[in-house]
Amino acid sequence: MLTTEQLCGLADSHVQQVAGEREGIRLQETVAQAYQAMREAAAQAGVSIAIASAFRDFQRQRAIWNRKFTGEAPLYNDHGDQLDHQQLNTGEKVDAILTWSALPGASRHHWGTDFDVYDPRPFASGKQQLQLVPSEYQASGPCHAMHQWLRQHAREFGFFFPYARYQGGVAAEPWHLSHCALATEAHAALSLSVLQQCLQQHDIQGKGYVLERLADIKQRYVDTICRADIAPEDVWFG
Repeated sequence: MLTTEQLCGLADSHVQQVAGEREGIRLQETVAQAYQAMREAAAQAGVSIAIASAFRDFQRQRAIWNRKFTGEAPLYNDHGDQLDHQQLNTGEKVDAILTWSALPGASRHHWGTDFDVYDPRPFASGKQQLQLVPSEYQASGPCHAMHQWLRQHAREFGFFFPYARYQGGVAAEPWHLSHCALATEAHAALSLSVLQQCLQQHDIQGKGYVLERLADIKQRYVDTICRADIAPEDVWFG
């Protein structure tokens, strides 16, 4: 069971470097071992998998949030179309951010159970940069074959796609994998009161509005995920 600080990304004592991945890619030990087994099985099938992002602490998530809230980084709707930041009110900004980025303190990446994957081979030359956008995982995209393999086999190693499809909250993320057992446990422990206490003690842009609407935000953007036992054919595939 994670501590409150670990749940909210305020501590990193529960994660470790994942062997074979670039420096800074950290997960819980059990998750890392399951991922390595999956990566090896994929390699035997001719599929390459690498992690683009794993554990992310509160400060990093807050930096992402604040940049998007202030207009330093772009905002998108659930279809991936860029929005005009100056035309959005506070609530519209918050919803646009939450469609693609988690609320600091509520990110699944805090738990060391979740990570974003891609096929590293098309990007090895440096001519093409990974964007983590849906088109990269569609039929003509560089990560399509990898995603097809994961749709069929990720569950065998204890993983699922929490954002397998759009359900009115977080946009579909074909790159996001979650460790079923440990992430489910962490999710259950992240109560509304735990999240509220975390945010009351730390500043983020739009904090007052977020706290007023926190119950709705948690229900829509934190608790609304796809079931771990979703059938492979129902996982997003573009």
